[in-house]
Amino acid sequence: MTNRSTVLITGASTGIGATYADRFARRGHDLVLVARDKARLQALAARLRADTGAGVDILPADLTQPGDLAAVEARLREDARIDTLINNAGAALSGPFTEQPTEAVARLVALNTTAPVRLASAIAPRLVQAGTGAIVNIGSVVGLAPEFGMSVYGATKAFVLFLSQGLSLELTPKGVYVQAVLPAGTRTEIWERAGIDASAMPELMEVGALVDAALVGFDRREGVTIPPLHDAAHWHALDAARQALVGDLRQAQVAQRYRAAA
Repeated sequence: MTNRSTVLITGASTGIGATYADRFARRGHDLVLVARDKARLQALAARLRADTGAGVDILPADLTQPGDLAAVEARLREDARIDTLINNAGAALSGPFTEQPTEAVARLVALNTTAPVRLASAIAPRLVQAGTGAIVNIGSVVGLAPEFGMSVYGATKAFVLFLSQGLSLELTPKGVYVQAVLPAGTRTEIWERAGIDASAMPELMEVGALVDAALVGFDRREGVTIPPLHDAAHWHALDAARQALVGDLRQAQVAQRYRAAA
């Protein structure tokens, strides 16, 4: 690799991750690509090297496996060239909660929550010390709405949003940018892998449009980027209502509606 800054992208072999790889390579960055499928990673790396001249390393890893996750953490801690982490790897799970196998639920939670936390934890101290860098966490609008009916998946994506907002409050004053990206339905392989028929879904966003929009938010240093949200005032109103609710919490007093009648 060259001395150019490097972006590490998880879930990079296809879909959103592969598109982020293409876009950052064309912006002049080198890459470390992480995913389970080594053959796909090798093919993508070869194409990006030929098309952009970027330096591209591949790091095959299953982030639900402790040893593989530890290897990616070590790379983030030790490689000072990596100044941006794209926490993109994730999965969905079809069917109602009562029919989802417990082990499948556990794998989903490990990939969608434990892995991004550990990877962010691995890189954040070094970025803070340098006073620069970025962590991008790919969430989902499903994390805003239990009504979508994907209870565990939505819960993991709500976690990603909260984590991103919390880290942003902590790390922004220290020079580290944190972005949460919340896609809606996007045309990727996640649906097929989850056993969901994407052709039966409403129109999906193309992955290139999603990533390009996310990068507009990245360049603007938005804390939360929601490409499918057409009226940004709705997000601002929701966030303002949340802050008003927090301001109305009185730790030492029970609310009047919960007080027993005299």
